[in-house]
Amino acid sequence: MPSQIWSPSAVGPVASRHLRLFALNGTADLGRDISRLLAHPLSAHEERDFEDGEHKVRPLDPVADADIYVIHSLHGGPDQSANDKLCRLLFFIGALKDAGARRVTAIAPYLCYARKDRRTKANDPVTTRYVAVLFEAIGCDAVVTLEVHNEAAFENAFRCRAVALTAAPLLIDAIKTAVGNEPLCVVSPDLGGGKRADLLREALETVLGRPVGKAFAEKHRSAGVVSGDLFVGDVADATCIIVDDLISTGGTLVRAARAARAHGARRILACVAYGLFMEGAETALADPAIDRIIATDAVPPFRLPAGPVRDKLDIVPAAPLLAEAIRRLHEDKPLTDLLVF
Repeated sequence: MPSQIWSPSAVGPVASRHLRLFALNGTADLGRDISRLLAHPLSAHEERDFEDGEHKVRPLDPVADADIYVIHSLHGGPDQSANDKLCRLLFFIGALKDAGARRVTAIAPYLCYARKDRRTKANDPVTTRYVAVLFEAIGCDAVVTLEVHNEAAFENAFRCRAVALTAAPLLIDAIKTAVGNEPLCVVSPDLGGGKRADLLREALETVLGRPVGKAFAEKHRSAGVVSGDLFVGDVADATCIIVDDLISTGGTLVRAARAARAHGARRILACVAYGLFMEGAETALADPAIDRIIATDAVPPFRLPAGPVRDKLDIVPAAPLLAEAIRRLHEDKPLTDLLVF
């Protein structure tokens, strides 16, 4: 972990020579936020839907010899499926390359199919790799995403440049306002997330200037059934920060929160890059074991209705991190302190 942690307040305007920013309709709000932070306008484009379900996307501004960044988060809903969004992004990248773009970078904060990065059963698809092949085949020069499920699998899947940003600086900024001087402990809800939890814990220690403990919960998943009762770590009287890449139904986080409470945790914050909030999440996350939930807006919480879970949800803007990554990529500056590593 670098000795200095990048802060979301540090983003500044970009040197605009040959730069073009596009935001497809499914991610227009995030695109406008990034545009504002970089003090650079979004370029115009057209999206047309046809009666048979096909579509067309084309740039309306000149793109020849430009360095282009296309912003499109590839989560399903509320109006398009993940497959629809992926197809639109790929076709648009192809159109940009055909129109003479010098370099095209896909900014996909949520990258669909990134969780299916290995075979867990005989003849399973390794869908992360297939998606990577599609980006490469269409001529994409780089893909930037946020808090991938497995960074090694993500990097190995791509032959073009693949950038996995860490959400840690965004989450830490929110954590700082939520905690005082009480003992802190970062908890991984499973062994596989240990590296992610350590990254956040080390960054927290740097920012807060004091030790932060660590713990993990055991989790086994087979045929959709989750089991495991082991909990390791001293969390007595501590505020526990359970960190994961995403919330789906919330069951994993609730299991870890209950285990931490059983071992004496005083308060529980759940921190994730993405809140998908699939069916069942509204019920599961209402569990009083979790006090607050912190998530970025890389996936807006459109599935979560007003109620007790929404009331304890804090949404953190992802735009500052993504804008900073675009600025550094365009200016050929290092990304080291923004990366999952």
